[in-house]
Amino acid sequence: MDDLHSSYLLGLLIFLILCSAFFSSSETGMLSLNRYRLKHMAKEGHKGAKRVSGLLSRPDRLLGTILVGNNVVNILAASIATVLAVDIWGEKGIAIATAGLTIVVLIFGEITPKTLAALRPELVAFPASRVLSLLQRLLYPVVWLTSAISSGLLRLLGVDPSQRSNDSLSTEELRSVVRESGPGMPKNRQDMLLGILNLEQVTVNDIMIPRNEVTGINLDDDLDSIISLLTNTTHTRLPVFRNDINQIEGVVHMRQIARLLTHNELSKDALLAACNEPYFVPESTPLSTQLINFQKEKRRIGIVVDEYGDVIGVVTLEDLLEEIVGDFSNQSSLRSPDIHPQDDGTQVIDGAAYIREINKALDWHLPCDGPKTLNGLITEALENIPESAVCLKIGPYRLEILQSSGNRVKSVRVWQAGVSALKEQSVEE
Repeated sequence: MDDLHSSYLLGLLIFLILCSAFFSSSETGMLSLNRYRLKHMAKEGHKGAKRVSGLLSRPDRLLGTILVGNNVVNILAASIATVLAVDIWGEKGIAIATAGLTIVVLIFGEITPKTLAALRPELVAFPASRVLSLLQRLLYPVVWLTSAISSGLLRLLGVDPSQRSNDSLSTEELRSVVRESGPGMPKNRQDMLLGILNLEQVTVNDIMIPRNEVTGINLDDDLDSIISLLTNTTHTRLPVFRNDINQIEGVVHMRQIARLLTHNELSKDALLAACNEPYFVPESTPLSTQLINFQKEKRRIGIVVDEYGDVIGVVTLEDLLEEIVGDFSNQSSLRSPDIHPQDDGTQVIDGAAYIREINKALDWHLPCDGPKTLNGLITEALENIPESAVCLKIGPYRLEILQSSGNRVKSVRVWQAGVSALKEQSVEE
């Protein structure tokens, strides 16, 4: 074989290896694209994204085109390499060509281009889509035939090739996407999105103000006491009841009685006339549902009732929004956990503190699917009202009761195992 012919075959071999690299990188690049980013770019009018979306709408044809092209160039490259090797080394050239071409194709036709495409899928996929669109039309008969045979084999195996996988994301998957968004999304926006997603997991009972902390107007009190309460309150909406909050008459907005207070013309009858009808909310209502209900009912405060219809607390729109955006007023501080960090790494916490608030403040994971307060968690674990100086263990947390009254735990020292060197007199949960 003359030198010119050998040079021609060598050049063709190099070209075929480059083609193999193109098909390999195209396949990886197309399949590594972020589908949701691709859809967004296509909607924004990006031409490359539109072409790629069209190709990916029929993955069987796309893969057929790539695989047909890749196999053709690889087989042709193997044949040319064998001819060149035999011409140079004789019969030993077959083994040399096989080993040499395998290494070259693996490095330059598979591993390197596929790695590049996996790292930079858009850089590879968008330009490659032009060539692949043209090849898909040119190779359509071959691709159609191979796809039909492949689909038939899949049906024999019980797989329906026409059934596409669902691209929709579950709530947990979407939560993972938000967490892994990285520097592309500020931390406060991540927290807000996660707060919205978490609304389905949190109920009204988790964020309500319990009835023993509700500030309200008792119509059985004398008028001077009512006026004093209205004058000094920091709340804009107050429940109005007789004797007991279960006998609620309505909810009054301070704006509706401000003029009467200013001119000392307030009476119990005028107060009742200014009240709105109470809006009752079941305690088990998910916050995602309650947010919609507040909007639909044009309300900003709801009276929370249990399964027996007894009032157990109050929930406000502000409380609900703070679950999404975080605390945006000092009102929540009135009922936030009283957490006092100690020098030895422990925390002294009020027994009435909410477990969810403790977990958020300290990044802990105390169980909150049962009792809502630290006092409730301890009494449930011990199954009685404990005396002071009793210790117990709940998961990795150690709790020492510092102070208790006849019916509740008032103060608790809490720490994680290994954080403090305090003596532990552990009571298993």
